[in-house]
Amino acid sequence: MNNLTDASAATRRIAQLEQENQKLKRINQALIERVEAGSSMSAAPYAAFEHSAALAEQVRDRTEALSIALSELKRSNQALKQANQEAATAHQRLIDAIESISDAFVLFDQDRRILLFNSRFSDYWQQTGVQVGRGTSISDLRRLTREKGLILEEYCDEGSVATIFRLSNGRWVQVSERLTGDGGLVILYTDITELKASEAVRREKALEQKSKLLQRTVDNLSQGVALVNHEGRLEVWNQRFLELTSLSPLDLTSSSQFSDLMQLSEVVLLTPQSEQDNAEPLLELEQRLKDGRVLEIKTHPMPSGGFVNTYTDITEHYRYAENLRESERWIRLITDHVPALIAYLGSDMCYRFTNQVYDDFYGWPRGSLLGESIGRAHGDASFTKLLPYVERALAGESVTFEIEEQNAAGEDRHMLKSYVPNLDSTGTAVGFFVLIRDITDRKRTSEALKQAYQNLELRVRERTSELTELNQQLRLEINERKTIEARLREAKQEAEQANLSKTKFLAAVSHDLLQPLNAARLFTGALLDQKVPERIFSLINSVSHSLEDVESLLGTLVDISKLDAGVIKPDVSSFRLSDLLDNLASEYRHVAAAEGIEFRYVGSQSVVASDATLLARILRNLLTNAMRYTEPGGRVLLGCRRIGNHVLLQVHDTGRGIPSDKLLEIFEEFKRVDANKNRQDKGLGLGLAIVDKISRMLAHPVSVISHEGVGSIFSVQLPLGELVPHSLIPVCEREGYDQHLLGAQIWMIDNDAAICNAMSVLLEGWGCELLTAQSLDELNEKVSVGSDPVDLLIADYHLDNGVVGTDVVAEILGRRRELPPVLMITANYTNELKQQIRESGYLLMNKPVKPMKLKATLTHLLRTRSSQ
Repeated sequence: MNNLTDASAATRRIAQLEQENQKLKRINQALIERVEAGSSMSAAPYAAFEHSAALAEQVRDRTEALSIALSELKRSNQALKQANQEAATAHQRLIDAIESISDAFVLFDQDRRILLFNSRFSDYWQQTGVQVGRGTSISDLRRLTREKGLILEEYCDEGSVATIFRLSNGRWVQVSERLTGDGGLVILYTDITELKASEAVRREKALEQKSKLLQRTVDNLSQGVALVNHEGRLEVWNQRFLELTSLSPLDLTSSSQFSDLMQLSEVVLLTPQSEQDNAEPLLELEQRLKDGRVLEIKTHPMPSGGFVNTYTDITEHYRYAENLRESERWIRLITDHVPALIAYLGSDMCYRFTNQVYDDFYGWPRGSLLGESIGRAHGDASFTKLLPYVERALAGESVTFEIEEQNAAGEDRHMLKSYVPNLDSTGTAVGFFVLIRDITDRKRTSEALKQAYQNLELRVRERTSELTELNQQLRLEINERKTIEARLREAKQEAEQANLSKTKFLAAVSHDLLQPLNAARLFTGALLDQKVPERIFSLINSVSHSLEDVESLLGTLVDISKLDAGVIKPDVSSFRLSDLLDNLASEYRHVAAAEGIEFRYVGSQSVVASDATLLARILRNLLTNAMRYTEPGGRVLLGCRRIGNHVLLQVHDTGRGIPSDKLLEIFEEFKRVDANKNRQDKGLGLGLAIVDKISRMLAHPVSVISHEGVGSIFSVQLPLGELVPHSLIPVCEREGYDQHLLGAQIWMIDNDAAICNAMSVLLEGWGCELLTAQSLDELNEKVSVGSDPVDLLIADYHLDNGVVGTDVVAEILGRRRELPPVLMITANYTNELKQQIRESGYLLMNKPVKPMKLKATLTHLLRTRSSQ
């Protein structure tokens, strides 16, 4: 390449010298002609001759320079010829070299155009009909490759400088690129078809070995295994799968799809696409077969799109679990009726068992102590006292001691506790039994007797002296006391008579008035479930709303009477405020939308101490008043504010407001601000009176701020509370109503024939089989109480002739081995009756019964029974 550069420079230099020589010749010729022309006319010929001689000298010098340049040019031409011969030889050797290599070769210049290539590179283009030659650009090659379909696949691994192509003729080529020193590009195409083939053979052998290993592994599993590919075809299975599904090898060849194959078996088809009733994925289930076996079926999706199913025979485990559940039921039945606190804790100091008396004493929901530590259940202070005795029990020692504790009601009680260790075969304590008896009365009696004995003599002496002095005064006071006692007896008789009259009135309203209302609500509920013309349905719906209004008015009157009579007793407990307010907000958001009022809600996660039912009644009355006195387009806000150790619940409205002179009157009975003339007002003026009475009972101060034409703000102040710890209780899967109500055998005892008829129409419309009776004797005439099947008992609490429903239910359950769930219905709202029903293990509903609430309750009871 350097020789070629020098030859080119010499050629340019020679051309330049020849041009200058020609120029000098033309100048010389012109001067000679000028001299010759001027010699005949000039007056100084010698000067002209002298000038010509100088010019001749210059021409001679230039001629010599030209001769030297020509000699150099001749030598350069010879060198150039030799360089050309050497370049041709080198070029031929380069061509021979690239032809000798086994890879296809192509060289591009700085502009990425072809300079050189070998015949193997040309071979790739023979079948395409394209002529590739010198000067073709790399972009044209790529375009022709796409147009002619020369390349089918391209692979380029990260971190690798080479790219692999699969060509249309089935060959595999590895492409490597390198830059040259002058900016060009060299590309080598290496044929790796044979290498790819050998890799494929090795891969197939490895897959075959893995498949055999997988099959041997699957065949030795105790579970049935079925592997289904992404096309839904069965690829791998074992003999256990065929045994559990009762399929034969011939069945596997008769069906190509796994879904078609499982139709030949009693076992259900389970895939990753299977769903539960609530649209959640169903990835495992248990199935009882006709022969009594129980299978556990699980499905596992694979990244490739297929899935693997496993089938496990859990018959023995299932039967063992059933026996354990039955044994546990009997143990709980026995221990729950023992008048002592019984529990068992493991070596980790966590509860494994508690009876009903234990849970009730410490105020824990039934079964929620299981899994909890004794430290968390009793608190740090009590646990510190109990820890030494617990450690002695876990060391293998039986311990009995007395300790003072508080029950769920906050009362101080003296308890006699016994810790008995449970020792294994090695003598190590794996847990301990707890037996607790309440000796408070015995302790107090003993202490009282001791104190009385100590003070008896002193008191006798003091009393003797005092009696002597007071004897005279007593004689004077006896006559006065007789007169006062006579007046007190008269006042007491009048008060008892008034209280008896109010109690009778409450009983009449709660039972006699609500009985026909309850029957009417049941009848309308049954009619609403029927398919009737739209006009009839509208009438029924209107009747239902009217009955709701009657129920609301009667409920308001009864509440006022009960509050005045002191029948309602608050049941204060700690709860999260959002649990109550979220439901109220959801309810009144719909009410506000129907009235054209904007409703806003600001919630709170604070924990308060109150009676949730009575607090809800306060807020409902305040929200109802806010809706009633706010025009369409107005706003109502239910919000919370925390102030110190209290929470302030507030109801804001943009209604007409309350005159300042009536802010105190509005809390009196039958006192109302002027009703809105443009809207229907069904109130009796008792809502705020109920709010005032309940707030006083709960010690929740109520205040009001109001401006006429602007609106009002009602506030209720609540104390903060503390939640009682509780364990997580598993949530049963939600199932449809029809599954449990259809065909359910239900017995009902109610002394009101209209309610029996209404309940029959309603429940039979839901698919239940209802048997009604107005007394136990009538039920005995219709069925065999001790042996006929029954899924649920419904009983009214107040029956004829002073008979109560709990006694009737107890007599029925006493004759039966299987105990169905019980639903008690009553118009009595007292806390004493609620506690009595809860202690009996029954569920309670108050009249009038709402059909949808009844349906949800029946479903819950029947579902609980079916899961046992």
